Amino acid sequence: MIVFQTYLNIFSDTFLGHVALVIYLYAVMDERSLLKYLKKLPPLFLSPLVAAAVSLKLLTAIPKQPTLSYAITSLVILAICTLWIMGAWNLNFWKAFSTICMGGILQVATSTLSQILLLIEITRPFAALATSYFLFSFFAAVLLKKVHFGAWFQLLLEDEKNQRRTTLLIFALELVTEAFLILNRGVTNPYLPAYYLLVVALAALIAGLIVYLAQRFGASRMLQAQRDIIAQQQLYEQNLEDIRREVRSFRHDYKNLLSSLSQQAKDGELDSLRQTLSDLDADFDQRLGEKIQASTQIGNLQIPQVRSLLLSKLTAMRENGVECRLEVLYPMETVGMDVWDFVRCLGILTDNAMEAALETEHSWIEIVLLAQKKRVSLRVSNSWNEAANPGRFWEEGWSTKGTGRGLGLSGYQRILKAYPNASCAASWKDGVFVQELVIL
Repeated sequence: MIVFQTYLNIFSDTFLGHVALVIYLYAVMDERSLLKYLKKLPPLFLSPLVAAAVSLKLLTAIPKQPTLSYAITSLVILAICTLWIMGAWNLNFWKAFSTICMGGILQVATSTLSQILLLIEITRPFAALATSYFLFSFFAAVLLKKVHFGAWFQLLLEDEKNQRRTTLLIFALELVTEAFLILNRGVTNPYLPAYYLLVVALAALIAGLIVYLAQRFGASRMLQAQRDIIAQQQLYEQNLEDIRREVRSFRHDYKNLLSSLSQQAKDGELDSLRQTLSDLDADFDQRLGEKIQASTQIGNLQIPQVRSLLLSKLTAMRENGVECRLEVLYPMETVGMDVWDFVRCLGILTDNAMEAALETEHSWIEIVLLAQKKRVSLRVSNSWNEAANPGRFWEEGWSTKGTGRGLGLSGYQRILKAYPNASCAASWKDGVFVQELVIL
């Protein structure tokens, strides 16, 4: 009976903490629909049940180590809540763990502040503590909603390049707030006002730091978008200038071409006339059609990171005298893998293609991207010096310019090991090397 009563006491405290956590997560997740949010809550009720059982077991096993018991129980709660967020919102581990740590920071700070009521002699201390706990959480969550903290926090989590670093930072801050809660036991009465003021300042500084980092990321992303637009405009201008020069050249030869065609028609040389027209059409497509197509294909790349990379690669190819044909058949909005991993794969394939193409007399590269529903196909073809051994392309550190100069395709294959929905293939024949990547 005593054990059961102890379990109920622990469960009550833990459940109260989860209530505050739920209130804060509504603000942190930047939820708009309260009804949809409430529908996701039932599985979370397992957390206080399991946490209370673990805490009771630890208090029995190591009764002289309350701090260690508290730390282990807190980690169990973080793990359960992370799994819940991953399933309820379909987030990856890093985003889910960052979210629960952020909610934990706010919840623990509120828990620390509510301890001030224990200094006052109250007839029903638990009821007063629970009420103040709920009110603190509610008004703090409303304030966070008013300042759009959740929107800034979610923006910060979109920084996939630094996602793990952000998660570790937030986890470290959560540990700091947990330490403040534990230190509350040893703070004497004269220092309590300063202590609670410090807790408020810490919570405010952490929230301010998150907003600051999110604003910097937002500004960086906006700057990158502006650079993409400038690069795209420069590419358009270069193509338009090339087209203008070709049109002037074509116009210069226009009268001579008409005279030749007219003479062939008068002489009845129909076969020769057809061949001349066919050659003229092919020459026009080669000189103008491909340039016009390259300008329009960029518009189908609707993923900023992918568009930025390809623009930089096209510029590098142009500067190195490599002919490049880009074909994006349909608008490309998503890829079935982490976008930065896809960018790394695309960068490796294009770098290897350009390095191999530069070893040939006539350097050319063809990049084809095909996006249909959830399927994305990438094919990179390039001119290839058949004297090179294609089997060595996958060796670590191998390069056509010498050992230790490049990563080859070994890094590319390591990236793809994490994605069972992705498959790659390579082929080479008659001076053409082809790399293909399919993501389902």
